[in-house]
Amino acid sequence: MSLPFTDPPRHGQIVGGLSVTPDLDAAIADYRDVLGLDLVATGPLDADLAAAWDAPGSAGARMAVLRPRSGAPCALRLVEQPDCPAFVPTTTFGWAAFELTVQDVFGWPDRLSGSGFAIQGLPRELEGMAYFVPMQVLGRGREMVYLNEVRADMPNCDLPRAGSPVDHLFIAILAAPDRPATVEWYEQRLALQGADTFTLSYKMINQAFALPDSHRTELTMVQEGRMTIFEVDGYPSQATPRPSLDGMLPPGNALVSIAVSNLDALAVDWLTPPAPRAGFPYDGRRAATLRGPAGELLECIEHG
Repeated sequence: MSLPFTDPPRHGQIVGGLSVTPDLDAAIADYRDVLGLDLVATGPLDADLAAAWDAPGSAGARMAVLRPRSGAPCALRLVEQPDCPAFVPTTTFGWAAFELTVQDVFGWPDRLSGSGFAIQGLPRELEGMAYFVPMQVLGRGREMVYLNEVRADMPNCDLPRAGSPVDHLFIAILAAPDRPATVEWYEQRLALQGADTFTLSYKMINQAFALPDSHRTELTMVQEGRMTIFEVDGYPSQATPRPSLDGMLPPGNALVSIAVSNLDALAVDWLTPPAPRAGFPYDGRRAATLRGPAGELLECIEHG
């Protein structure tokens, strides 16, 4: 089944996030029945697509594609594969979390009761940040998901209000060994812009590395105009490359998909040549995947 986009996505807009899970049926129940996403398609992961993601060992794995009921052009995909015991969330480089815009964030702890989502941080208003209220949960595949209720735009960026109880992925958090170099890479290779840099006591990172509350993390937003795309976090020296099972997708938050204006105009090395692909979120458009400077898998879908 293929659903059309409601509007042409802009260059750089996030149009998908992919996580792995050890139990696809249970994960579908979490994302469809608890978060309220629509199940678009299920089926085996095509071998050619798995190769494009540098994950030939994941070929044939069971996969589900979900979408927000708002109709936003964003695919939340789940791929079933065995657990990677060496993976510990928030301690390795790569995609660290997906931020979804939601309604009524203070009601979500009760709604998540009995699900496969483990609450990592209850909803709380951040001092000096009246623009949104976040909470954090961990899925069955130890993927980190932030549920953010947006209340207002920030001074130099627009934040999307949710059109359904759980809506689309609008920021992907990237854990990087060299934050400034990573931001520069995205500016030069993907024609995006580094924006504000913040320095703060980042609770999730400090807890993961047993650091004192006084430890500060620098993070930089990567945008296209006023549209937020990535948050690049500078991880401490104790962080490591992400372990993964041989030939398979990275554990946890595995891959992010963005729209780009022209694949041929990007100065990047694709894992496999761009090719048209069927089904949501491609709908016949060309796509190709690269590995970014933090080892992250980034899929680019052409929307010329």
